[in-house]
Amino acid sequence: MSSDPVSASSTSRTALVRACHPGPTLAVTVLVALLSVALGLAVTRGLLVTAAVFTGQLTIGWSNDLIDAARDRAVARDDKPLARGELSEDLVRKAIGLAAALCVVLSLACGWRSAAVHLLLGVASGWAYNLGLKRTAWSALPYAVAFGVLPGVVSLAGPDRAWPPAWMMVTGAVLGVGAHLLNALPDLADDDATGVRGLPQRLGAGRVRVLAPVVLLLGSVVATFGPGGGVPVGAWVGLGACVALAVVALLGRGKAPFVAAIGIALVDVAVLVLR
Repeated sequence: MSSDPVSASSTSRTALVRACHPGPTLAVTVLVALLSVALGLAVTRGLLVTAAVFTGQLTIGWSNDLIDAARDRAVARDDKPLARGELSEDLVRKAIGLAAALCVVLSLACGWRSAAVHLLLGVASGWAYNLGLKRTAWSALPYAVAFGVLPGVVSLAGPDRAWPPAWMMVTGAVLGVGAHLLNALPDLADDDATGVRGLPQRLGAGRVRVLAPVVLLLGSVVATFGPGGGVPVGAWVGLGACVALAVVALLGRGKAPFVAAIGIALVDVAVLVLR
């Protein structure tokens, strides 16, 4: 029986979507869209900067799977299309090239200040992590930088071309470190087996389970009190929810700590936008 080219093409597209790390890519894209609204960007400008960040995230996600393909095969990662042979490396390289070109064009359309911060600090940090920093004790640094400058990418694309408040960037950096710890937690055993010795691997699963919610809770505190002045009721509610989730993360068993830590991260983002 001959293969169906339409079906094969559809399968490749689905695999390509799965290989871009759709969860983190979508999360960062939604965060930028929310920041665009919170910082008062016009709809067209907000869509432009959101699209620029989205394409940059695509290059980071795809390059991560491309660079790690051999390592993923060694530990039989069944959630990686490249490792399972569902996707060709040539197609991924072409997708990265197209996304990178779009990222540069869209970023420049947001203005040279926003473009410089996005490309030289945001996207470059993600690539630096993929290319080697993930294997060092400095593995959290690219996350801190990339998430920390994200509000700047948005605000510098606005009409005032101004940097955002420092507290907002600090919140982003802290969230980035927490995201790194959370992202690495499920894969610590596979990472150890293939020689990846980043900060989470050096700390070990036990410490990471405790540290991740603590770091994210710190982000909640900065987002709540960083702007100064009166704290809105919604921010107090968010902080209370984060404290409760932190207790669950510290005392829970099974998947509860991981789910609770993700909950803290989501509330942190909501409070960041609210404040």
